[in-house]
Amino acid sequence: MGELGDFLKLTLKELPSLIDYSVLRPEATLSDVEKACYAALKYGFAAVCVNSFHVDLAYFLLKGSPVKVCVTVGFPLGATLSEVKAYEAAEAVHRGAREVDFVINLGLIKSGCFKEALGDAKAVVDAVRSAEPETVIKMIIESRLLNMEEKALACRVAREAKVDYVKTCTGFTSCQAHPDDVVLLTKLAPGLKIKASGGIRTLSQVLALVKAGASRIGTSSAVEIMLEAQRALPTN
Repeated sequence: MGELGDFLKLTLKELPSLIDYSVLRPEATLSDVEKACYAALKYGFAAVCVNSFHVDLAYFLLKGSPVKVCVTVGFPLGATLSEVKAYEAAEAVHRGAREVDFVINLGLIKSGCFKEALGDAKAVVDAVRSAEPETVIKMIIESRLLNMEEKALACRVAREAKVDYVKTCTGFTSCQAHPDDVVLLTKLAPGLKIKASGGIRTLSQVLALVKAGASRIGTSSAVEIMLEAQRALPTN
């Protein structure tokens, strides 16, 4: 891993706790979700991230373990009615999800409609906090689709809505996680954590994003990254 690995001093034991294993493809089967949950239990990932339909299955398989069920809401476009996002989020929490990744209404952000975008975010946050106050909430902004002013507006929404994380991308657009965006979002959203996601497939990408300030990594290549890490990272 060279200089990145030396700088981070990240160990094989520490890496899994940074990873959300994503199973979000529209064609994902029940078997795919099962395999992801078993892999998460094996490696000790932070969460398995699924669409709301799969929350029941993921919760059944992960119940009693440290691995959390993470649900995506308003995914992947963010253009769902706010009331629908709020219902989807709360229902998923009632069914066992303990992390919620929701997509902000990007059209409102790009239109400069702060009040309306904040209302969209708060509808989800309030519904989740009412269902389970300790739920971790991440707001997805598709960072590479936004200019600097729009990113600043999105981060202001995130701060005022009192989410826990700003998340870079859904992985369903041209947006891909980049260290520069992580650095920028860290500055624009002080006090909030950053989840990097979108096109992350290698250990080198993970290390670069963590070095930039990411506290969580979302990837559908979690197992492949762990196999690579077993060859590259120190065990302690």
